[in-house]
Amino acid sequence: MAIEHASIRAVRKPWGSIDLQPWSNMHNDGDAIGELWFQRPGVNTPDPALLLKLLFTTEPLSIQVHPDDAFAQSIGLEHGKTEAWYILSATPGAKIALGLKWRLTIPQLQASIEDGSISDLVQWRGVLKDDVIFVPAGTIHAIGPGLVIAEIQQRSDATFRLFDYGRQRDLHADNAVAVANAGPPKRQSVPRRLTDARTLLVACPQFVLERIDLLPKSNWEFNAEHETWILVLEGSARIGLTNASIGEAFFLEADGASFEVGAEGLKGLLAYLGPEPSLSLLQNLDRRSTGSSLSDQETIPSHHRATAGSLVRSMETRP
Repeated sequence: MAIEHASIRAVRKPWGSIDLQPWSNMHNDGDAIGELWFQRPGVNTPDPALLLKLLFTTEPLSIQVHPDDAFAQSIGLEHGKTEAWYILSATPGAKIALGLKWRLTIPQLQASIEDGSISDLVQWRGVLKDDVIFVPAGTIHAIGPGLVIAEIQQRSDATFRLFDYGRQRDLHADNAVAVANAGPPKRQSVPRRLTDARTLLVACPQFVLERIDLLPKSNWEFNAEHETWILVLEGSARIGLTNASIGEAFFLEADGASFEVGAEGLKGLLAYLGPEPSLSLLQNLDRRSTGSSLSDQETIPSHHRATAGSLVRSMETRP
């Protein structure tokens, strides 16, 4: 049983940023930080199956691909890596790459890595705040500059680089060719409402990702049967005995926690083990105390529904 205020590990990257505001007040010694990893605070606690992190980009990341579980295990790794991104902020013109413009044969993909032309073959798309992108294992992808991203992923560092903008880091052509889907990306699923408080963003065998939009001064209860991450995006709350504000994360497993929302409401992300949404994960205590049978969809006033109901735009519908 666990309810834990996550600690943070800073990871330096050549494409990172020295400005982490408003997501972190971490002291910076001048080196670019690319990622903030949320971790369980205990020294001897086992690693969760999922890794929640924030990414800060001022330069493009490498063009890369991740293996699935089967390939990862065939080369001695424990897990592959499927991930999803939630765009927290984006400068004008910011882009991500997902898949290729057209399908390549294996020899064509190998040649494009060797001569660097893979950089012209990936399919770049503009992104905006609150967009969500699902990146299943085997999808060739990249992230451009000017972005802050919340990422949920399988806990794995299995990354095969195809192109790295001359940074003098190793490429992994053979493994990349072996695991890559060398064609356009699969169609992105459309987010859907579970309740007015919960929007399902991604559901896959590895994890479920939701956005929550909670009313000011409302009271909730989390019932996490399996490992669950909560990341505060806007507003504030008191989770258990701890105050939570923007950029803070909590880990729950086989336990429950009270959730008292602050005066400005709360917007956050929930991530937990897949494959299906947990309908009992979040309960409205205000409704329970009044004995009302109304669903939480009906407890949100109309002036809040515009925010709570604004679905993340699916990638395939963007011009």
